[in-house]
Amino acid sequence: MLDVQNFTLQFNDHHGSDEAVRGISFTMAPGEILGLVGESGSGKTVTALALMGLLRHRDVRITGQMRFQGQDLLTLSPERMRAIQGKRIAMVFQEPKSSLNPLMRVGQQVEEALRVHTSLSRAERRRCALEAMESVELPEPRRIYRQYPHELSGGMRQRAMLAAAILLEPDLLICDEPTTALDASTREQILTLLQKINRERGMGILFISHDLQIIRRLCHRAIVMQDGAIVEQGEVETMFDTPRSAYTKQLLDSIPGRGKQRE
Repeated sequence: MLDVQNFTLQFNDHHGSDEAVRGISFTMAPGEILGLVGESGSGKTVTALALMGLLRHRDVRITGQMRFQGQDLLTLSPERMRAIQGKRIAMVFQEPKSSLNPLMRVGQQVEEALRVHTSLSRAERRRCALEAMESVELPEPRRIYRQYPHELSGGMRQRAMLAAAILLEPDLLICDEPTTALDASTREQILTLLQKINRERGMGILFISHDLQIIRRLCHRAIVMQDGAIVEQGEVETMFDTPRSAYTKQLLDSIPGRGKQRE
């Protein structure tokens, strides 16, 4: 489904240039949950933003290939890329409060992709949005549909963003640290929900995190990034049992209690 080859991303401004991602390559199969893990600044999020076509401006230089279902996303025109965004590839961001428009009702924002990609009537869009909100286990979706983001808890806002992302059943769902701002109980509920979506809809999920414990809990395979490069990738359990890179070992040893177990 996804084949990234020698992808490099460089930011340029009047101060000089900064190579944020350095020649990374990886693949992702249909229906797979793939983890992308590393510390802040390792290149995880900019890789995801490039996949979504959100880094197309003159201060960014991108080389390599990002082939999604046979199409190189990096060479598509803006019009063809817009036909993919939200329909075949969707993204859930880290902080839903900043992603949601505080002046728009939640339901209007959940159904945004339907306004862009379909000719459904207002009533049909509302019906589809309510179904999506129910599928992500939002309580009383009809009430929440009419509410504003500030009236919801953090977990409910994240569920609303997830409902918006899966509304058109994309083949690839990118999740950029979607549980970071949530408490432990809500985080577990969101992870369980993502597993359910993956299992029932066959939706591929690229899950970005700095937390290896979450990656182990959710993902089939994982990619470890450091300073814009991939230092290790493979099956999650193998990575935990026999990490190959010193950086992966360092991340594992930072898990509370694990460092002592490895001594």
